[in-house]
Amino acid sequence: MAKKNGAKMVDVKFVDTFGTWQHFTLPIGELNEEAFSEGLGFDGSSIRGWKSIEASDMLAMPDPDTAFMDPFCAVPTLSLTCTIAETGTREAYTRDPRGIAQRAEKFLVSTGAADTAYFGPEAEFFIFDNVQFDSRSNGTFYSVDGVEGIWNTGREEGPNLGYKIRHKEGYFPVAPADTQQDIRTEMVLVMEELGVKIERQHHEVATAGQAEIDYRFAPLVRSADAMMVYKYVVKNIARKHGKTATFMPKPLYGDNGSGMHTHQSLWKKDKPLFAGREYGGLSQMALYYIGGLLKHAKTLCAFCSPTTNSYKRLVPGYEAPVNLAYSSRNRSAAIRIPTYSESPKSKRIEYRPPDPAANPYLAFAAMLMAGLDGIANKLAPGEPMDKNLYELAPEELAKVPQVPGSLGEALDHLEKDKAFLLKGDVFTDDFLDMWISHKRKEADALRLRTHPYEFFLYYDV
Repeated sequence: MAKKNGAKMVDVKFVDTFGTWQHFTLPIGELNEEAFSEGLGFDGSSIRGWKSIEASDMLAMPDPDTAFMDPFCAVPTLSLTCTIAETGTREAYTRDPRGIAQRAEKFLVSTGAADTAYFGPEAEFFIFDNVQFDSRSNGTFYSVDGVEGIWNTGREEGPNLGYKIRHKEGYFPVAPADTQQDIRTEMVLVMEELGVKIERQHHEVATAGQAEIDYRFAPLVRSADAMMVYKYVVKNIARKHGKTATFMPKPLYGDNGSGMHTHQSLWKKDKPLFAGREYGGLSQMALYYIGGLLKHAKTLCAFCSPTTNSYKRLVPGYEAPVNLAYSSRNRSAAIRIPTYSESPKSKRIEYRPPDPAANPYLAFAAMLMAGLDGIANKLAPGEPMDKNLYELAPEELAKVPQVPGSLGEALDHLEKDKAFLLKGDVFTDDFLDMWISHKRKEADALRLRTHPYEFFLYYDV
């Protein structure tokens, strides 16, 4: 492949603890067959949450199935995604997210329940024209702008032609209101060139350039690989057009945030296991899987909604899935059973709380482990909620469990409810302790900082 495309460099990519793609680059002459079995050495001490400096040598093990020609390099460059291993033993590094996802797939097979877990995430994002922010000891601010933003109806644009999308009205008018059709299409075509099969693209609900591109479901690790390519393409195509893309869950106050609704199903020997004659056309196995997700939903938030900003999105009133219930077709429930098709192959469940700030390897692995725990322990999910949960009477709504209200609360649940994650050594105590420690520091960093709105509320007390 490298020879066919005239590659002169090879870019070695891997995901860090918190979901950022890292990379280093070698001349193509350094890539040989031994690189795939012996690995490529690098310093792991500078990667967040990984090695200390006295034990920093690590190996990147390239996966040839992930190869593509990087479309954003001026010189022809072959890209390879890697799993991380220890030097000497070449055993999988327990803090490598891709390795955790691979162990989750192996654990699935070991249970005998299924041999493949398919995941299909729907990641939303914003395309802005400008973003500015700063945080100092004596002041802080942020400002984002998009030409479609409703706040720009009075801006001097020489001339201002109107057609600004009002809050919650971005789903989904045609041009000229939608100014980003061509950018999204370019993103789609580049992703398809890189092997990511796209199903559709469209403007999303919020003003100022919220977007969604859906790719076809794939086995867990491959789907997480695709999400890394997805984010890479979205950000770089936006930059090419002088714009900026963000997967931050809630960048705008008063409008919808960005979610990552995740479709999932189990298969065995090419047979779908979630189709049946139970509620919503599901099998009993699928209902037990739902039971596992609901039982561990508050813990899952520590990986599926892993930022302080995530909990600005998970609030009532913005189509956010805060209610831990399941239902057929009902988008106000945390778990929806899609009903577009009666084909057994299309039977799946959609878990709606996650957002695109999540590391896909960790989020998908954690969801699978929760679902498998439900199957192993035959956890019935209770009765479905086939009504608009946002309009329930207060006394009725009080009976419906809800997602945590903060990152700190989600981490509290993770500390108490982690046994299901430790099965098969998929996650380890060492990894979970590190994750909790780092995420608590994030929560404290926000909690300790003065917020601009506090001046509005309290300056004259």
